[in-house]
Amino acid sequence: MLGETESVREPYLDYNEWFQGEDPARIQRKAGQAEAFFRKTGITFNVYGTDEADERLIPFDVVPRVISAREWRKLSRGIEQRVSALNAFLHDIYHRQEILRAGRVPFELIANNEAFLPQMVGVDPPGDIYTHIVGTDIVRTGPDEFFVLEDNARTPSGVSYMLENRETMLQMFPELFSRIPIQQVSNYPTNLRRSLGACAPTKCEGKPVVAVLTPGIHNSAYFEHSFLADQMGAELVEGHDLRVVDGRIAMRTTQGYTAIDVLYRRVDDEYLDPLNFNPDSMLGVPGIMDVFRSGGITIANAPGTGIADDKALYSYMPEIVEFYTGEKPLLNNVETFRCSDPQQLQYVLDNLAALVVKEVHGSGGYGMLVGPAASKAEVEEFRKKLIERPTNYIAQPTLALSTVPIFTEKGLAPRHVDLRPFVLMSPDRIDITAGGLTRVAMSEGSLVVNSSQGGGTKDTWVLEE
Repeated sequence: MLGETESVREPYLDYNEWFQGEDPARIQRKAGQAEAFFRKTGITFNVYGTDEADERLIPFDVVPRVISAREWRKLSRGIEQRVSALNAFLHDIYHRQEILRAGRVPFELIANNEAFLPQMVGVDPPGDIYTHIVGTDIVRTGPDEFFVLEDNARTPSGVSYMLENRETMLQMFPELFSRIPIQQVSNYPTNLRRSLGACAPTKCEGKPVVAVLTPGIHNSAYFEHSFLADQMGAELVEGHDLRVVDGRIAMRTTQGYTAIDVLYRRVDDEYLDPLNFNPDSMLGVPGIMDVFRSGGITIANAPGTGIADDKALYSYMPEIVEFYTGEKPLLNNVETFRCSDPQQLQYVLDNLAALVVKEVHGSGGYGMLVGPAASKAEVEEFRKKLIERPTNYIAQPTLALSTVPIFTEKGLAPRHVDLRPFVLMSPDRIDITAGGLTRVAMSEGSLVVNSSQGGGTKDTWVLEE
C-alpha cells in the first residue's frame, strides 16, 4: 500500500482516502461482524492430523488487496500463456510425447511419476481439454516482478472463499464499491457452468447435465463443493449416488437414474474408480474410467492432470512454455533445485538453513521446510529426509515476498501474501476471474500463507480500466 518512499501507491489512493476518514472502532466492529457472518454461513475448513476441533474458520482481513488494471493485464497474459502450455503438455505426454523425444523434459520424470496415469495414454478428453479449472499461485517481489510459485491443476480449491470474501465486503462496506471502480468476481459460477457445459461429451443430448462429485461432508473443502454446486445450479453427488447405466454415468434421483454429461470431480485420481485405481476406494464410481474413455462423460479436471502440478516438473515449466507456445514465459518461475540431481542436492544440503524445501507431491503447506524460520533441530531432521529420499524434494531460495496491510488492534500492519487467480478453460476460450484468492500470513514475519498453517484471506480488488 505504501511505496519505498512511504507514499501511497496509486492503486490504493482511493481506498486510503476512505480509510483515513474512517473511525478505527467502526472498522473493528465490521471485522467482528464479518467473522460472525462466516461462522453463520458455515464457511469453514477441516484440519487433518490435529487433536483440536477439526473445523475452523479461515481468518478474514477487512483491508482489501488492490491491483491496478495495468498490473492485471500483465498477469492475465502470463497466466493464459502458462495454462495453454500446460494443457498442450498434458495432451502431448498422453499421446506422441514429442517433448520427451526432443529431450526438453527427462523421460524418467514422467515414467517414474505416480501422477502419470498409463490409463490415459491415447485418450482424447472432450474438446482436448485436460485443465478445465486451474489455480495458479503467484507471488510478488517488486513493483513489476511476479513469480509463479506453483500450478494447481488437479482439483484447485479456494474459489468459494474468493466469492464469499467479496460478498462479505459488499455487505460490510457498500460505500466503497460505489466510489471505487472494481471489477466483479460474482460471475465466476456462471462462467464455470458455461465453461464445463462447453466441454460436454459427444454423447450429450440437449443441455449438458453438470454435477459436482464430492468425497463427502468430512472432506476439508466440503463447504466449497456444496457452495459451487448450489451457485451453478448443479447436483452435488457422492460416489454411492452414481452408477453406470447404458454406457453413461447416471445419478440417482427421485425419478430414477439420470445421465450426467460433465462431472466436476473433487476426488483425487487414486479414489476415482476402484476398478481402475485403488480397489478399496469407497469415494469413486466403479467403471467411470471406461465410460470416460468411450466418450460417455467429461471429467473435470481430466484424470492424469496431476502431473502438471508436480513440483519436480515445475522446474521445467520455462522449457514447456517455450516448446508449446514458441514464446518465452511472460511469468517467471522461482529458481528451483532438483534434489534428484546429486550436484543440486549437495548445494541444497550445504545451504539448507537459507532455502525452502518442498515435497514434490505436497500441498497445503505440509511437508515443507522454511529454512530461515526453522530451528537447528528441524533443519537437521530435514537433512536426514533429503539424504534418505532426495527424489521426493525440490528446494527454492527464500523470496522477499511483497506485503499488504492487515487491520490489527494497533492499526495497519504489513503481512506477506500470495495470490491464486482462478482460470477456466474450454475449447473456445480461457476465462480468468479478475482477482482471485489472496492468502495472507497472519503472523508477523511469517511466509506461510496456507489456511492449514494459520494463514487467512482477504478480498482482492482489480480496478477497472
